[in-house]
Amino acid sequence: MNAAVALIERVLPSTVHLQSRIPESHPSARILGTERMGSGTVVDSSGLVLTVNYVVLGAEQVRVTLLDQRAYVAELVRHDYASGLALVRIPEEHLPALPLRRTTDLAPGDDAFIVASVGEGGVRVASGAVSYIGPFDANWEYVLDRAVMTTAMNPGLGGGPLLDTQGRVLGVVSLNLNEIGRFSLSIPADYYLDGRDALLGGRAPSATTRAWLGIFCYAVKDHVVIAGLLPGGPGEQAGLKAGDVVLAVDGQDVGDRRSLYRLLWAHRPGESVTLKIFRGREMCTVTVASGDVEEFFG
Repeated sequence: MNAAVALIERVLPSTVHLQSRIPESHPSARILGTERMGSGTVVDSSGLVLTVNYVVLGAEQVRVTLLDQRAYVAELVRHDYASGLALVRIPEEHLPALPLRRTTDLAPGDDAFIVASVGEGGVRVASGAVSYIGPFDANWEYVLDRAVMTTAMNPGLGGGPLLDTQGRVLGVVSLNLNEIGRFSLSIPADYYLDGRDALLGGRAPSATTRAWLGIFCYAVKDHVVIAGLLPGGPGEQAGLKAGDVVLAVDGQDVGDRRSLYRLLWAHRPGESVTLKIFRGREMCTVTVASGDVEEFFG
C-alpha cells in the first residue's frame, strides 16, 4: 500500500513532536538519557496527546510542537506502566484529533502505515502491512497479551500512530524490531480505549498492582538469564547479579521469560519472592523484597 496523498495530508496535523527533559537524578536517566524525543498523536481535540511511556518517563518538562510549529509545555496526565503508554495534555483546544480503532478485527495482511516525527516540524511516513498480532514480551518485565507488528519500519521517533487506510489509529508505535517481516511493534489502541477513563482520572488502568524486581533478562533454551539490573532496584538490593540463571520462582519452574513475569506478578509489591538461581557452578536461592515500579520511578 502507498498511503494516499489526501489521507496523509489529513493525518499529518495530528502527529506531534515531543521533547522531554529528565533530571539526572531520576532512575531512568542512566538507561534512557536526560534528553528524549518522540512522536505523539492528538487523540482528543481538547489537547490530549497519546505517546509511549519511555519518552516522558521522569520528565520535569515535556514540550510538544505541532506541525505548524506552535509549541506548548505539556502536562503529564498519566503513565500506564503495564501497557507502556502515556497521556499528556497541551493547553490548546480545537485540535485535529484522530479516531481510534480497536484491533479485534485486524488481521495479518491488512494494510497499515506509520507517521512519525523526525524533529520539530518534520514528519515521515512508511507504508506496509500487518504481519503479526499476538503476545509480546520484552526484557524489562513487560508483556503485552496483544501486540501488532508490521512490515513497515518506523521512519522516525517512537510514539507515533500506526494507522489503517481510513486514517484511524490502530496503535502507538513503540519499538523497532530486527525480525524479517516484523520491523516495528505497536501497542494496540485497545489498551488506551479500555483504560481511558482511568487515565483521565489520574489512575492506573489496572486496579491490581504487581511485584517488580527491576531486572533485565533474556531467554536461553528453557531458562531465563538476568542480563542486567536497575541500579537501586529490588533485585540489585537483594543480591541478584547479571549472568544469574533463573530456574524457579517460589518453587515453580521457569521455562521462558513470560512465565517468569507471570510468576512474579502473582505477588503484590512488597511481598517476598524467592528465586532459585544457578550462578557460576552453584545453585542458590535469593529472596527479593519486591517493589512497585510506579513508586520507584515516581
